[in-house]
Amino acid sequence: MKADIHPNYGPVVFMDTSTGYKFLSGSTKSSKETVEWEDGNTYPLIRVETSSDSHPFYTGKAKFTQADGRVDRFNKKYNL
Repeated sequence: MKADIHPNYGPVVFMDTSTGYKFLSGSTKSSKETVEWEDGNTYPLIRVETSSDSHPFYTGKAKFTQADGRVDRFNKKYNL
């Protein structure tokens, strides 16, 4: 790899703004805001709007619009 062309990769804390859930991960993203993590170290803090803690797919609150099968839709359409 060429030197000095790749972004710095390091540990970052991501925080879900809707639930307050935090998780530590690696990222090339950086931030001026920092937070002290459970291990006593300070890491950059990145705020995100949606994470696995608040996304409807992962929380089980997803709404499926097409729950009927083909036969049920046919019967509904033709009143059978």
